Amino acid sequence: MLEPQTLANAIKMHRKAAGLSQLKLSEMAGVGKTVVFDLEKGKETIQLDTLRKILQVLNIKVMLTSPLMDQQSYNEKG
Repeated sequence: MLEPQTLANAIKMHRKAAGLSQLKLSEMAGVGKTVVFDLEKGKETIQLDTLRKILQVLNIKVMLTSPLMDQQSYNEKG
């Protein structure tokens, strides 16, 4: 399970590596300036579309996995 603080740390690490301030990241993502601050503090509630915008700017991809999805992928290959 993805914990809020794990996501917060990943976003902060990528933002800093990109040399972006919280304000600049929010401008590039087209979101409010407090969104990045809240995310980096581990806020648990955020709109999915807003999160997707931030992850896109930082070039972070999210992968979904489950036993069912793994089985489906195996069945499609075979």
